[in-house]
Amino acid sequence: MKLVKKSPLILKEGSKRTEGEEAVRVNITAAKVIGETVRSTLGPRGMDKMLVDRLGGIVITNDGATILEEIDVRHPAAKIMVEIARTQDSEVGDGTTTAVLLATELLTQAEKLLTVKIHPNTIINGYKKALAKSQEILQDLALPITLDNHEILKKIAKSAINSKLLRDKEEYFANIAVQSILKIQEIRDNSSYADIEKIQIVKHQGTSLSDTIMVDGIILEKEIEHPLMIKKVDNAKIALLNMPLEIEKTKFDTEIRITNPYQIKSYLDEEEDILRSMVKKIRDVGANVVISQKGMTLLVEHLLAKNKILAIKRIKKKEMMKIRRAVGGKVVSGLEDLTPELLGDAGQIEEKMIGTKKMIFIEDCQNPRSVSILIRGSIEHLLHEVERTLIDAMSVVADIVKNNKYITGGGSLEIELAKKLRQYANKIGGREQLAIEAFADTLETIPKTLAGNAGYDPIDIIVELRAKHHSSENKYYGFEVFTGKVLDMKEFGVLEPLLVKL
Repeated sequence: MKLVKKSPLILKEGSKRTEGEEAVRVNITAAKVIGETVRSTLGPRGMDKMLVDRLGGIVITNDGATILEEIDVRHPAAKIMVEIARTQDSEVGDGTTTAVLLATELLTQAEKLLTVKIHPNTIINGYKKALAKSQEILQDLALPITLDNHEILKKIAKSAINSKLLRDKEEYFANIAVQSILKIQEIRDNSSYADIEKIQIVKHQGTSLSDTIMVDGIILEKEIEHPLMIKKVDNAKIALLNMPLEIEKTKFDTEIRITNPYQIKSYLDEEEDILRSMVKKIRDVGANVVISQKGMTLLVEHLLAKNKILAIKRIKKKEMMKIRRAVGGKVVSGLEDLTPELLGDAGQIEEKMIGTKKMIFIEDCQNPRSVSILIRGSIEHLLHEVERTLIDAMSVVADIVKNNKYITGGGSLEIELAKKLRQYANKIGGREQLAIEAFADTLETIPKTLAGNAGYDPIDIIVELRAKHHSSENKYYGFEVFTGKVLDMKEFGVLEPLLVKL
């Protein structure tokens, strides 16, 4: 029998190779480091992190996804944990810290099972069964909601805001989050949907958080350039153009032969007539505002100003799409296509001075499918964190628009799931039972961490929660971090979308 020799493994100098049980433990340890990084940020009493990059840029936040995006992660297992946070954030917009902590604890529990010689496949099968059972229980625990129940929607938004620095103004910002999502919701494939990309967020330093506003329309960080042009238009009829209001250069080389000076004047007069006809066409269709993705000559701007038509030029395509969704109408690529039916509508367009910067407000739009939020605040770092918080709050409301179901927070759901999973594990038997029980223990990490971050003894809180959940009538009881009491989270108003937990 001929022996086949293994080819030599070529590694870079300084590389280290691990395999078998040692490799498993190294990977678990790397993942646990990521979990510990964000553990202290969970909940309303969680702490903020200050992150400083190589260039001295500072980020202050307790948003799990932001923290993990900012830190430099090189270990493959740790990168997977970061990817978990990224996926959770992109899919449902909240619950990133919870997702990372649960993944970390599942690995910790798996490590314990491996030490008592439970095979990895047995652990995986047990976890899969526990996951399937958890999703089944979640559907039973979920509560239905209609989109006209603004009070519940605001409570859900406040739960997302509560763990951030806006807690003192949670009512105000929760209302902005709810109203903005309800404005942009639409029906897709016979179901409701809200895309937060349609919400424009503009930040400008100055004044206080209380001056943050939502606009039924779009805010453009531009100013009206022509000095004689009007700065305000009521009952705006808007022409949306994807064409220059100027004489375009030809795409190929041309040559004009002029034999006497009068021909120069004739040539320039012809150009002017073309530009005047453009302005006349805009005026004749009834437009009193022109918004173009391209440029326009000084003569056109002068003629528009003379006709009391407000003009905004060189708008980015992404901004133009938001404007179109807000005002209606249609973007045209040629003035010959422009008709009164294709004009957009807005109650008012006005250039306003915000702090030291001029901005154009397109507002009071009828049934806008894009809205804007102007965030004000004293310092730049505050503005960025307020933006992240608002996005989280809007995301959870968008989840409700999509799913119409919510559950209770404060660790109530995790305790109830853990209780029912332990009952389920007793019916399974065998070694998989140990994995299912480990899954149940993992879920209790959330209320334990909430209690620990609030300064209370996690063991005392878990014991009290388990005692409460012994009765099925108390299935919504959770931990209230500010009082340290175990309360009915449904009555207290700590609520989350079902999608965040699925």
